[in-house]
Amino acid sequence: MHTPSVGLVCHAGSVKPRKSSVPGVNPVPRFDAKVFLESAGGPKAVVKFDRGETVFRQGDAGKDVFYIQSGGVKLSVLSRTGKEAVVAMIGPGDFFGEGCMAGQTLRMGSATAIAPSVIMLVAKKRMAQLLHDQPTMADRFIAHMLARNIRIEEDLIDQLFNSSEKRLARALLLLARYGKQATPGRAVPKVSQETLAEMIGSTRSRVNFFMNKFKELGFIEYDEQRPLKINSSLLSVVLHD
Repeated sequence: MHTPSVGLVCHAGSVKPRKSSVPGVNPVPRFDAKVFLESAGGPKAVVKFDRGETVFRQGDAGKDVFYIQSGGVKLSVLSRTGKEAVVAMIGPGDFFGEGCMAGQTLRMGSATAIAPSVIMLVAKKRMAQLLHDQPTMADRFIAHMLARNIRIEEDLIDQLFNSSEKRLARALLLLARYGKQATPGRAVPKVSQETLAEMIGSTRSRVNFFMNKFKELGFIEYDEQRPLKINSSLLSVVLHD
């Protein structure tokens, strides 16, 4: 039975591409509200976080919306038994913590900086006022949320239908921002193989096996002295059926 790659949708037995955040398939335009948010008055702050520093913890009060100016953040959830699941890895131009706008009084998960990051905090009330008073801002914020929802659906399909090798390739491409912006960055923030395993629902040993395979095939470049770099040829793993 044929299963569609993530970013493709079946219609009456055929497979047609759709606009998607999946690498190589009609990238969603980046939502960059940095200048607007900086010029807007009202309660907000810009905070620098070191790699590994916690932005907020699961169970914290939800009072602000966060906007990444630079760096990257890991969103994760911890189960009652202590098992962590990585929900998303996001970067510059992304919002997070927006659940407080929909009535979430407590954070449903944790956010951790995966690289030195500069993050803007906008108070919930101020964000609500901006969305109410500025139609353009509201339109772009809604577009951002819809793109995030599509990404979550694609992640679910990825987990259900694709092999761990393809899931890892897609995760690496997304970390490198392929399909997210016009000029994607090839360098990836330092991420452990344990974290990659949590992202794709696999084991560290499987991640290590496929990382070595990708390196031998020239899809990625890395060693202990250099940061991980992703080559566009890795797309062949994601797009291959």
